[in-house]
Amino acid sequence: MGTIQERQSMRLRWVIVLIVAVFLGMQFVHPAIPFGPHPAEIMAPSAVKQVLQKDCYSCHSTENRLVWFDQVQPAYWLVRKDVLEARESLNFSTLGSKPLAAQKAALYESVAMMQMGAMPLQRFTWLHPEARVTADDLATLKAYLAPWSTPLPRTSGADLMRPTGARVNLAAVQPTANGQTFDPTMESWHLIATTDRGDNMQFRLILGNETAVRAAREGNVHPWPDGSRLAKFAWFQTQGDDGLIYPGRFWQVEMMAKDASLHKLTAGWGWGRWRGLELKPYGKNAAVVRECTSCHTPVRGNDDVYTEPISTASVPGEEVLNHNAAKLPAGLPYQPLSWGVIAMYIDPHRHTSSVLFGNPVAVETARKIDGQVVSYPKGSVLALVTWTQRDDPHWFGARIPDRLVSVEFVEIPASSAVEQYRQFGGASFGEVHTGAIQTVARIRFIEGLKPLLFP
Repeated sequence: MGTIQERQSMRLRWVIVLIVAVFLGMQFVHPAIPFGPHPAEIMAPSAVKQVLQKDCYSCHSTENRLVWFDQVQPAYWLVRKDVLEARESLNFSTLGSKPLAAQKAALYESVAMMQMGAMPLQRFTWLHPEARVTADDLATLKAYLAPWSTPLPRTSGADLMRPTGARVNLAAVQPTANGQTFDPTMESWHLIATTDRGDNMQFRLILGNETAVRAAREGNVHPWPDGSRLAKFAWFQTQGDDGLIYPGRFWQVEMMAKDASLHKLTAGWGWGRWRGLELKPYGKNAAVVRECTSCHTPVRGNDDVYTEPISTASVPGEEVLNHNAAKLPAGLPYQPLSWGVIAMYIDPHRHTSSVLFGNPVAVETARKIDGQVVSYPKGSVLALVTWTQRDDPHWFGARIPDRLVSVEFVEIPASSAVEQYRQFGGASFGEVHTGAIQTVARIRFIEGLKPLLFP
């Protein structure tokens, strides 16, 4: 019998032999990755394609870009999984079959992922450093996309009217294919944030239920508490005769519902989307939720939420809450950010965004109006809040409210039919006194803003 050392040495040799045998055997288990020509490659200038080919085509195309160490097992299995999943999400070899607007939308999302460092995957660039996105790469893509450069259609009265004149029964809206139910109370929720989307020429209004609004105000968003619900309403933008940009045709509403135990497989969130004024559930099967989760992966550190809630709370991390937009002076007659939203618009010349808020009396009246000027009853109070705009740090081609410019109040006292107008702004953000003609003009403008067309 050999010594203990000899037996241990023998076992070690057999272990090494076994490991080598397994490794060699694994090389024969080599499931294919379909490669081939580009059947409908993305339509874009050569400079743009060169960036995509360098940074994206290894995974997001049908072109074979594998190098020798990508094909060695077990690395190959991981590469194959990443490539197939990447193609399912975005394939530049077939993207050209879609309308140009859809192709640009895919590029906008790609740029957003790149500038946040989510794409290409870090584990990929470790072994393929040539695929790292450079500042010049991003500049080339952004110059091609050029958000806010497309002329907007003129405001159409038909866009602001309900085609049938009848509202959909919110309580009867069908759930999505992945089982997310619609919340019929969402139109009465309160402001979380707004977004001016230059990538698809849309307005986004993000409202939250009571749980979400309270969490945003308190900075309790790491993670958002169970019961939080966020609704993102979208309208296409139109150009008014006055040069301002207004919400036009209603497009869709998306909802995120937080329930960590119910939605364990989707980061604790339930996802749903409903299209058009008829609120038709989006998606053909339960797999549609992958569109949501894959898009939101880059903001996993923000509990999968892109939106920066307008809030004065203090929380750790960068670009979590929008503090600037929340800085309304305590001395104002009212604090309108907790009121309902009635209307919104953009001034492209001043680079400002404005939201018209209303007290409960005003909001209840406005919700009953479809594309018409509202005759507000006594007891109504309107507040037009205007901010400068800044680029959304989370999404290329989007702008969000920033520094407060002014707050204007129009009040119709219960004891009088004469409107009262007060404006606050300026360097010290005090009350601004206006002449009689300007006062009347501002009252008529604010009262004449057409309410958002909700389903």
